[in-house]
Amino acid sequence: MTDMAVPAPETAVAPPPGRRHERPRVDRVGYLFVAFFSVPFFLFNILPVLFGVYVAFTRWSIVGSPRWVGTENFTRAFADPWVTVAFQNALIYGVLIVPGVTVLGLAFALFVSRGYPLSGLARTLFFAPNVVSATVIGLVWVWLLDTQFGLVNHYLGVVGVSAVPWLTSTDWSLVGVSIASVWWDLGLAFVLFLAALQDIPADLTEAALVDGAGRWQRLFFIVLPQLRPVISMVVTLQLISTFRIFSQVYVMTNGGPAGSSSSPIYYIYTMAIVRNLFGYASAIALLLFIVILVITLLQRFLLKERA
Repeated sequence: MTDMAVPAPETAVAPPPGRRHERPRVDRVGYLFVAFFSVPFFLFNILPVLFGVYVAFTRWSIVGSPRWVGTENFTRAFADPWVTVAFQNALIYGVLIVPGVTVLGLAFALFVSRGYPLSGLARTLFFAPNVVSATVIGLVWVWLLDTQFGLVNHYLGVVGVSAVPWLTSTDWSLVGVSIASVWWDLGLAFVLFLAALQDIPADLTEAALVDGAGRWQRLFFIVLPQLRPVISMVVTLQLISTFRIFSQVYVMTNGGPAGSSSSPIYYIYTMAIVRNLFGYASAIALLLFIVILVITLLQRFLLKERA
């Protein structure tokens, strides 16, 4: 019989001397650089939110220690008619402001992207209000919408329309604040739409032109489907911004007349800063967070991107 050769066992290569038990190197200097952001973010963003959730279940007037009351603040909020008015106004603001910002932002972006005369100047004018503070915007529109001396009512009178009490009527105060908010928020939506329009492949529009597609056909079958993700983002951001509206209400109407233009944030400010009911204000703020979260998720589901 022929002897079968048995392969020799492989010998493990011994690690170099001095490196037998070396652990993976951890560069701890990276934690230092991360800490410059993470520590302030935790202290000034996460920690106040957690503390606010705790305060929502307490009775606290910033003097003394919070006293735990359970769900008493939430029960009171559900029974408070002014909370209902504030949230109803927020929904009306959303119906007025979100479509206005979205449609006008898209229209202005289409105008600038086509390269019409004065489109360069229009690019600056459309975005300029967004860099101005909400307080300045509110003061400007208080002057423009003044019932007796405002420019808007002046030109309405020129065309034979009687003066509209934009900020002094319970029927018009929401509209007046919404007009100022649309003008202020328009810049961001305009920039987002303009950037998205510039990313649409030119081959698509050229092919549509060759096939004889008109201007409106190109808009509805080429442009809008390509802008679907941006439209979803603009609507989401604007919904959140609208439900958090405060500065315009505070400067232009102070929540009036008779609470007709109040908003959840303005009512939270009134409860916390004016009346020192921090526990109750925190409970309303937590309810507002839940409402914004639900509406945002619902909106994202309805406008979700197609695969």
